[in-house]
Amino acid sequence: MNAPLSTHGIGRNGNMSTVESDQFVMASHALPGGALGGNALAQDVRFVVSHGKGPRFWDTSGNEYIDYVLGSGAMFLGHAHPAVQQAVAEQAGRGTHFFAYLNQPAVELARRVTPLLRCAERIRFTTSGSDSTFHAIRLARGFTGRDKILKFEGAYHGTHDYAQLSTSPKRSSNFPVAQPDTAGIPAAVQELMLVAPFNDLDALRSILDTHGHEIAAVIIEPIQRIISPLPGFLAGVRELTARHGVVMILDEVVTGFRYGLGGAQDYFDVVPDLATYGKIIGGGLPVGAVAGRADIMDQADPARKGQPGYVYQNGTLQGHPLGCAAALAVLDVLSEPGLYPRVFAMADKLRAGIREVAERNGMGLVVFGDGPMWHFLFAEAPPVNYGDILRTDMKRQAALETEMIRQGLFVLPNNRRFISITHTDDDLAQTFEAFDRACRAFKAV
Repeated sequence: MNAPLSTHGIGRNGNMSTVESDQFVMASHALPGGALGGNALAQDVRFVVSHGKGPRFWDTSGNEYIDYVLGSGAMFLGHAHPAVQQAVAEQAGRGTHFFAYLNQPAVELARRVTPLLRCAERIRFTTSGSDSTFHAIRLARGFTGRDKILKFEGAYHGTHDYAQLSTSPKRSSNFPVAQPDTAGIPAAVQELMLVAPFNDLDALRSILDTHGHEIAAVIIEPIQRIISPLPGFLAGVRELTARHGVVMILDEVVTGFRYGLGGAQDYFDVVPDLATYGKIIGGGLPVGAVAGRADIMDQADPARKGQPGYVYQNGTLQGHPLGCAAALAVLDVLSEPGLYPRVFAMADKLRAGIREVAERNGMGLVVFGDGPMWHFLFAEAPPVNYGDILRTDMKRQAALETEMIRQGLFVLPNNRRFISITHTDDDLAQTFEAFDRACRAFKAV
């Protein structure tokens, strides 16, 4: 059930509480840029979150938002889901941390998750999606004895050096040369990463024909940010990697458990060698995982320490009992009959309503997305690769999306967005009204 609406409804009432103002001052002194990470909102729409319930949250000035960011997609069950709350509270009473040794919730989670994931002969828990992709890359290098990794332009695989290359380049790539997204990445790391255009099997085939003997893994998002795979593309990646003895890593941090209990592997009928997880699996707590073939995963068996081919993988907080308890509760909820068809249908309604409002206002937007994700661009057609996104007017889009935040719809400018299992027809009706206000305000500027 949704929390009651505030007296002024969704959107910003124009007032900032003294508490929130003081919090901004404290944040600006203590945190780089007054931010917790790499994202910061414009000054006039920034906020400090107070609390959330279901598909909504409130800031410390009392403004109410319908949430389409959902913890960067982690909160598929919505905020403060009672089953997750109860599981965490019960486990907290039993102990919160025992280092990376076996604990009851972690063992039970491994037992329940492994049969759901088609590639998962073994699973190792981590603490985040970035952690998962880093360790998957290391496992692939250890298994093949090769050093280079291939990714696709515009794909996001986390924050480590190997991932922060050609994630958001400002110019088209000279394939297969990677472009760094951040200072601090050694040139030697950049030389180990190759880049290909998404949805282009001919380009991938050419790179593998030339460099396949040097490449340990191809890492790929099945849905790359906001770009869906063309028919046959993922199957083609699977066939080409197998032909060259390259490990295929399917990055399911976003798609895992969002597109069904089997994730993208079931949704697109593709089975990789390794898959990586984060976000939904932890129910809002820091849990990730690497799953895959036994011969690759067993390189991390502690009994192999000191032997050739051993791959070290560890983390103080991995298999964390609170997170694993939350994950078990998430699985219980997601196993309810009819849940996925309901949320897919709700997402279809959301896209249709946003499309109707945009067309009525003459916005020139294309509205698109697979399943529980939705997007729009100032373009004539959905993107096929990152170059298509570069050719759109991202400044104009960010301005519209900032206006959406003013109207009470929380989206990250120039980023993907999600829907939760708790969004209702009433939430969608208010979303369409707020989006209409945002469009009219945007056009009036």
